[in-house]
Amino acid sequence: MKLKHYSWMISLPLMTLSIVLPGRTQQNEKLTVLFQVSTISALAAGVYDGNVSFKDLKKHGDFGLGTVNALDGEMIGLDGKFYQIKSNGVASLIPDSLKSPFAAVTFFKPQKSIYLQGKINYQQLQQSLDKVLPTKNYAYAIRIQGNFPVLKFRSVPKQSPPYPPLVEAVKSQSVFDLRNVSGTIIGFRTPSYMQGVNVNGYHLHFITTDRKTGGHILDGQFQNAKVELSKISNIEINLPNTAEFDKADLGDGRAAEVNRVER
Repeated sequence: MKLKHYSWMISLPLMTLSIVLPGRTQQNEKLTVLFQVSTISALAAGVYDGNVSFKDLKKHGDFGLGTVNALDGEMIGLDGKFYQIKSNGVASLIPDSLKSPFAAVTFFKPQKSIYLQGKINYQQLQQSLDKVLPTKNYAYAIRIQGNFPVLKFRSVPKQSPPYPPLVEAVKSQSVFDLRNVSGTIIGFRTPSYMQGVNVNGYHLHFITTDRKTGGHILDGQFQNAKVELSKISNIEINLPNTAEFDKADLGDGRAAEVNRVER
C-alpha cells in the first residue's frame, strides 16, 4: 500500500509545506504543481508584506493569481507574464524585484476543454463546471477565453501599516463593469477541505486581450465560453517566517471573512 507523503522543509525566510498525492510519476508531478505563497487566511488577517519576489515566483509557474506587496491591487499571471492591476483599473507588467504576500501559480497545461453553450451568469458558470469535473477532491487550474457580454470585477488600493484586515481593506475597493469585452479569465477551484489555505471553490481573475485592465471577478455573463481545465495533484505552500505571520489570528481559517470578501 502506498502512503501519502507529507514533508516539512524549513528554508529561511520561508517555511514550506509540500503535499504530494500518491500515484503520480515524477514527470507528471512537475506539470501539476500548485505553488502557493502564504495562505488566504493570512491575507485575510492583514499579512500584506511580500516575502517572495516575482523573479522567484516565475520559477514555479507561468499562470496564476494573487496580489502584490502591501495589497497594492490584483495580480494575474498569464503566458509567463505577471500583471499588476491597481485600484485605478490600469494593468502593468510587474518588475521581477516586486514581492507578493499571497500568490498561487502553476505551469498551466490544459488537460480538458469544455465549450459552454448559450449565455449564463457567474453562478451558473460555476455550477456547470462542477457538473463536468470528474472529482471535486482535487484543485483545478482554469482558463476561460472569449468575448464576455458583461464582466464585473474589482481591485483594491495599496494599504499602509498598521495593516487592516482584508474585510476592512476591500471597503475602499474599486469596482468596474465592462460590456462586450474580450480577454482571458484565469484562476483555480479548490476543494472545501482547503478552506483557509486558499479560497474555497472558485477564485478567478481577468485581464483584457490588450492587457490594459482587469481584476478580481465578482460577477458577469458568459456566452459560448471555451473553458480549459488542468487537475492539480501536488501542492507546495510557502509560509512566511515573519513576526506578522507568527502573531496573526488565523482561527478556523477565517472562513466567514474570506467568503465575504472573495464572493
